[in-house]
Amino acid sequence: MSTISTQVRNFKEPTKDQLLYAFFSIPDVSSSSSQEGHRKDGSNEKSSPPVDFDKMEISAVLTLGEQGVEDAYAGKLHLIPPYLSFTSLDRKSVRFTMPLSTVRRVERLNARAGVYALSLITWHSSKIIVQLTSLRPTADAFCVLLRDALKAELQRGQMKVVKGFVRTCYSETLLSPSLSVTTADTSPATERGDGDLVSDIKDGQEILEPEYHGGLGLKFKFPGDPRKLREASKIKLWTTYLKTHGRNLTLLRYPQCTRLVQVGLPNRLRGEMWETLCGSLYLRYNNPGVYDDVVRQIQEKTGTLHGKTNTSFEDIEKDLHRSLPEYAGYQSEEGISALRRVLQAYSFRNPDVGYCQAMNILAAAILIYMSEEQAFWLLEVLCDRLLPGYYSPTMHGTLLDQRVFESLVARHLPEIHDHFQSVDVQLSVASLPWFLSLYINSMPMIFAFRIVDCFFCMGPKVLFQVGYINAEKLLLVQDDGGFLSLMREYFSTLDDSAHPTSPSPRTRAITCFQHLLLISFREFSSITSEVILAERRKLRNDVVNMIESFAKRSAVRNLRTFGRVGKERAGFVYDALYKAMCEEPPPELANASSYGLSKDGSGGEMTGLATGTLVQMADGQQEKVETRIGLKTFRIFLSEIVTWARNEKVIFNGFQQRVDRQVAEHELIDRLFYFWDTSCRGSLSFQDLVSGLDGVMFNDLMESIEWFFNLHDKDKDGYLTKDEVLTLSESLLFIFRHEIGDTYLGAVSRFMSNAFEYGDALLDAGHERGARDDHGFGERRGQQREDGADLGSDPQKCAAEIGNNQPYLNLATFRMVVLADEILESFFETDLAASFRLEPIVDLELPTHASGGLLGKTIGKHQVVCRPAIGRYTRAEEPRARESLLSPVPSKSIFGSPSGGSSTLAPSISSSTLTIEPPLPPLPHDDQPAPESTPLSAALSSAGLATMPHLQAVNVAFLERTPFAIDDAGDEDGDDDDDDDSELDRVHGGDEDDDQVMDEVDAFLEANDSGLSEADKQVARGMSISCVICCWVLHARSHTVHNHIVLTGLFAPCATRRPCQRQADVSHLWMDDPALYIYMYFTIIINPSFPRQIWSWMERTLWLRGAELRERDCSWEMWTHLLALVTCSPRR
Repeated sequence: MSTISTQVRNFKEPTKDQLLYAFFSIPDVSSSSSQEGHRKDGSNEKSSPPVDFDKMEISAVLTLGEQGVEDAYAGKLHLIPPYLSFTSLDRKSVRFTMPLSTVRRVERLNARAGVYALSLITWHSSKIIVQLTSLRPTADAFCVLLRDALKAELQRGQMKVVKGFVRTCYSETLLSPSLSVTTADTSPATERGDGDLVSDIKDGQEILEPEYHGGLGLKFKFPGDPRKLREASKIKLWTTYLKTHGRNLTLLRYPQCTRLVQVGLPNRLRGEMWETLCGSLYLRYNNPGVYDDVVRQIQEKTGTLHGKTNTSFEDIEKDLHRSLPEYAGYQSEEGISALRRVLQAYSFRNPDVGYCQAMNILAAAILIYMSEEQAFWLLEVLCDRLLPGYYSPTMHGTLLDQRVFESLVARHLPEIHDHFQSVDVQLSVASLPWFLSLYINSMPMIFAFRIVDCFFCMGPKVLFQVGYINAEKLLLVQDDGGFLSLMREYFSTLDDSAHPTSPSPRTRAITCFQHLLLISFREFSSITSEVILAERRKLRNDVVNMIESFAKRSAVRNLRTFGRVGKERAGFVYDALYKAMCEEPPPELANASSYGLSKDGSGGEMTGLATGTLVQMADGQQEKVETRIGLKTFRIFLSEIVTWARNEKVIFNGFQQRVDRQVAEHELIDRLFYFWDTSCRGSLSFQDLVSGLDGVMFNDLMESIEWFFNLHDKDKDGYLTKDEVLTLSESLLFIFRHEIGDTYLGAVSRFMSNAFEYGDALLDAGHERGARDDHGFGERRGQQREDGADLGSDPQKCAAEIGNNQPYLNLATFRMVVLADEILESFFETDLAASFRLEPIVDLELPTHASGGLLGKTIGKHQVVCRPAIGRYTRAEEPRARESLLSPVPSKSIFGSPSGGSSTLAPSISSSTLTIEPPLPPLPHDDQPAPESTPLSAALSSAGLATMPHLQAVNVAFLERTPFAIDDAGDEDGDDDDDDDSELDRVHGGDEDDDQVMDEVDAFLEANDSGLSEADKQVARGMSISCVICCWVLHARSHTVHNHIVLTGLFAPCATRRPCQRQADVSHLWMDDPALYIYMYFTIIINPSFPRQIWSWMERTLWLRGAELRERDCSWEMWTHLLALVTCSPRR
């Protein structure tokens, strides 16, 4: 089993809009708009999606409504419905993002002439003054868009949602009138152990349960000593800031906010500030109730959250009790259950990420300060935007940042980098856990959470800045073990004084952690987000190649079997598969689909198999599903390794050329896809592709023919129907579509003709044997139908009874038809397997012009040529094909009728068969002399067959020489003055020389053939006449005149027919009726007067093609007896 991910290769640089959304921490509006709105009372009323408004930015100056509080900041005001955002020109001093639904009032101020100012009143009664510094038309257009967007939010009812949502934030409770802030920061009476403020509620009054969301720390206490951490002082500072600059949804991030974050967030306020600074607060605001829906659906499908639905759930269960075990909350079932629900909900909703190690550490740390719903949405932002690729299956984001970190170390600390290179110390040995766990697993938790505070406020650059620690002692490291020991020792002393020997108490009070933050943010302030992004772009390709190489080795190693493909070729298959998946990714692998939950949580439909889904097997075990590709991806994959699965157009001129490759689409490719899908899942895995290629690439001739036959045998019954034969022919035409000339086109044409001709012939012969046998061509051919018609009496009716979807052609017949053609035999022997290429394809040499029969056309000054898939023939020439086993290749000339005949014998010539469809020759008239009676005609008359029209045509043929295909050799009498005599006539010297040579041959044979006495010869002549009569009787069912004419020509006088002509006639007879051929041969071998050349050639044909009689359903017993007669023949 192997999973192949193309996420790394499919990475695309973020667009300008995506960067803008990420900078302001705005969630994807398109995805959030499809969420299902839930009311607080539990109703599932859907909120209408926001109207799509145009985005707009305008230059503005931001000031607060209170005079003398803050200075004015110039910057850009962005309207990104349904959000309003602002950033200063330096992009770090001032910034805010607030939903339009939190804006209560907008009015234009009566400012001096030429000044366009707006006053915004937020939900928390904060007043923001925005002075628009652009031109008047631009300012008017911005105001119109702002007005329309505010109306749309009001119509959606989002204004009513704000009140219920802000109650879940601790800042609302912190600033409520029931709490007071005492000025005595150091008084024990105003501080509590958890850092909360003293309430004004008197004794005896009922204490209401707080509505704000909190983490496990509310029950199991927060890490660290509150007095030592000065929680009350921090609460006071933040209370003052939040009163002036807004809170939660309307928070304005001024420079003072960043300084307060660096000092440290209060424990109770930390969770809310984390989600506000990173933007997960807006996700929770736009998706009310989604987390509860995910948890409920998991419980409904599994019965309990302890159930295992995918491999991620298994890994989560393993790591639950290893997540911050030192914290009291995770030593109880309450904390473990909360952690389980959050991790399972995230992996369930994001199956492409699933679960990764170190994710449990992050979730456990977050749950100390946040509720489950808050932690769920914070994980979304953390894994998708802040740390992309860190927790993916390939962890490519972590590996990339490790390379970036090493590059920055080499730039800013070259001495340490050179020292590590000299002693072969890997920096990633220690830095990898830092980045994965945000230093939570490396530092004490009270200091790690300070790093996390800065991380959510300032971005991922904090991880790189804090990494340059303890530089002095790093030069003493000699190996990886020493490096890890030094870091462990340094982190354990972060609470110690950085200057213990200093005489100044204030200097001695500076801890090592404070010194670390000071060095990081001051000396390494040059490491900005832009620098990190530039390094990522530069090093991404190297990391991607490393990951792909490792994934390739892993996938090849996990194959169950290689077959004859081997590891090296399997690597080529992987490369082609990976390239195809990059061009056409498979359907989104979504685990939520099996539970009816879409990626956005809306419950929509989603197709595809989950990468990490566990499939319940028959034996109760669970097996991980492989990465599988669909038909579209398979077409691209096949075009990479098969020449006929792509269309390659070579476009060239006199100077240069290029190749345009397109993926071909044909039913053959679709058929091959389902043929290799042995598990019937509608998709193919890497193992299926390797096994499928093993079944075709290394076959010999017979195996390739059988493979192609089985590929088109849809119902796998061992027979091809008529429709399947046509489909097979279309597949061959598709493969040969770009070949040069008509060579392959003619081969397919002959294949179709021979296949149907032989199939019909076998159907005709099958009625004598009855039911389906080894060749199985349907029901008994000779059975009687209910209407009394004999199906076996008429071959044409028999063939018509076989439907297009009934068994028609078996493998043995198909193999014989293929072997009858030299072109197809060559294709199945070498070209079919060679068309599957698992190595770089060598371009064929192409001519520089359109001659030679190339399939192409000229466009302007450029020549376009389609590259052949086989490429065996480079010129438009017609190679001589092997003589078909079914029907001979006829001569291409047109026969003329004998002089004196009123009708002609006009043959219908095709590439594979010769059919004669003339009217019968006329009988002699009364005024014409009657032909002499011959022994053969007398015998036929005595048998009662003389009145048959075709037998009368035979009698006429005795008197007239019948034209045949062999006549094209040029032996007919022609005009003595004709200059175009045939080559054969020029060699032999004309007809007189031919007669003289034939007389000499016959005399020689009679003189030297003394095997029979005179009495035996008289008996043989009588037997020959009897055999001929039997042949005519047996052949009376034939519906052509051709074989009768052949028989007449064979028994014509020697001076009339040459042995070479008789040989051609015998070939025709063999193809039409082997039974008649055998009887005729028996007649010839017992007739001493017949030329030796004919019977010896016929005997050789029978020995070579005798086995064919069994295939063609002839009388095998007759052939056996004939062999015995041949052995005892006096001619032998």
